[in-house]
Amino acid sequence: MKAPLTKIKRIYRNSRISRKLFLAFSLMIAIPAIAVSFLFIRFKETQLYEEAMAAGSSHVSRLDERLRGRMNMVENASSTALIQKAFIDFIHSNMRADGLRLVKFRQNQFEQMHNMIKSNESIDELSFYVDNPDLYEIWPEIYHYDRFWPQDYWVSLREEGGSAYRLFALKDGEHTLSYYRLVRLQGQQNKHPSIMEIRIGHGKFFSDLLEETGGDFFSVVMDGKDPSRFVYNPEHSFAANAGEDLQNILARIHGQLDMLQEKSPIKVEAGDHTYYAIYRYIAPLNAYVVDVASHQALMEGPRSWYVWVVAITLCVLLMMLLLVSHTTRRIFRRLNRVLASMRKVRQGQLDAKIDTGLGENEAGDEIDEVAVSYNNMLDEIKRLMTQVVDKQLIAKNAQLHSLHSQINSHFLYNALESIRMLAEVQRQPAIADALVSLGSLLRYSMKWRSDTVALGEELANIQSYVRFINFMEGSSFELTADLPQDVLRYAIPKMCMQPIVENAVHHAAPRGGSVRIEIAVRVENDSLLLVEIRDDGAGVDPQALADLQAVLQGDSDTPIVASKNGLGLENVHKRLQLHYGKSCGLGIDSVQGSYTCVTIRLPWENENLGGW
Repeated sequence: MKAPLTKIKRIYRNSRISRKLFLAFSLMIAIPAIAVSFLFIRFKETQLYEEAMAAGSSHVSRLDERLRGRMNMVENASSTALIQKAFIDFIHSNMRADGLRLVKFRQNQFEQMHNMIKSNESIDELSFYVDNPDLYEIWPEIYHYDRFWPQDYWVSLREEGGSAYRLFALKDGEHTLSYYRLVRLQGQQNKHPSIMEIRIGHGKFFSDLLEETGGDFFSVVMDGKDPSRFVYNPEHSFAANAGEDLQNILARIHGQLDMLQEKSPIKVEAGDHTYYAIYRYIAPLNAYVVDVASHQALMEGPRSWYVWVVAITLCVLLMMLLLVSHTTRRIFRRLNRVLASMRKVRQGQLDAKIDTGLGENEAGDEIDEVAVSYNNMLDEIKRLMTQVVDKQLIAKNAQLHSLHSQINSHFLYNALESIRMLAEVQRQPAIADALVSLGSLLRYSMKWRSDTVALGEELANIQSYVRFINFMEGSSFELTADLPQDVLRYAIPKMCMQPIVENAVHHAAPRGGSVRIEIAVRVENDSLLLVEIRDDGAGVDPQALADLQAVLQGDSDTPIVASKNGLGLENVHKRLQLHYGKSCGLGIDSVQGSYTCVTIRLPWENENLGGW
């Protein structure tokens, strides 16, 4: 707890005076006003929630009453159909025995039943399924029982008292509600009882429910057993806003519905939103009528109040900021001149002195005293900087003089060329080739036309070095580098590969031994060029390898001394990271007695490469 307080005190101490005054005014005025406003909005949210729940409960009750009234109408229609005893008797008799009797049935009993169905707007279809082998299926209202599915449904219907509703019809009931009723139990064995089915489309039966009311609640009729089956208006704004999450929302609500103890409202979480549901259980339908509302939609009004409070508060704070800024600017105008001069000095303008406006014998106040002392300090800094620059110029001139006094490089090249020709005349090709390699090494190391060279030039210099070492030490080092032509033209920093090959030569094998050195390149993530230099020598001691990797990864502050382990790579690594960033540099991997592999990471974009 002490550390955060100390940090806050430090931030406050380093803040400008105008900010401190602004913070004081905010604590005294703005914050209390915001707190009171938010408390008032929370009170309004609670009040709005209670009113919405009461309205939703009333709406669900009205829907429950309407649905039960429509079910009564359906049941009355079925009773009216069943009292047509002549019709019922005929469809259970031998309809094929007498054609004249069939015609009279069509003109009388059937016509009466058909007109009754057409005149009743509460139903769409009325069908009878009769287990009668002598039945004629010549009208859409009369079917043989074989067409009914499932065949044994009459058992369940009998157990339910002879009649039952299905929110989704047994056959093709995706958008249809059905009412089933036993008509007559047959006396003969192996015969099914007759069943009457009344079908009503969901759009007609739930017409009031499915209307777009524009309110906050979304009405749904849910199947009591199957949480995936429900009836709702897909054009309602709630369904459109929920989109693919609607199924998940309704499934979560269905999991909390209780037919024995109605707990309204219930609350569910789906995604980042909260939803409330008020419901009633309709026993004949074995379904629930549910009103669902989104917490976000219910609190849309109070949420807009939050925006208004925040906007007004920001305006007040802005006005306070302007007032404080204007006041402090007038009070600390001269101090601001001191601060402005300091900022210019930080940018390198050492001549940014403060104009005090004082006369020769005027002392001024405390701020003027600070300004005068500050001007004197700038004069002293400029004098000391001039002195340092003069010393550097003297040292640089001494270095140039020393360079001019050294042996002329052309003289050295000519001397080597003369010795090489003498070796060839005396038939000493090994000595001649060694002198060629030595000359190439000296010319490459002393000639710096640019800070970068083509990878092919660096490779040629390394090949000359290996040939010269083989001659001098009688070794048989083998260098292989099968690189693409376009990579050989790639610009790399000069002398970045030479120290790595030297390490392999001096430390990979005992004197006079044989080591194979392979150079390969690859591109990683289209951003880095990786140059891998691998030898099959003795490898690196595990402890020395761990120390070196720690230095290359920045995990250790202790530098590795090249004279102790012969791995002078840290200098190359730091120079690469200094110019190309932390993503570039060297990496090393080795197994003692097997191999050592050093990887150079360079930026793949050639134009990003610079020199040392």
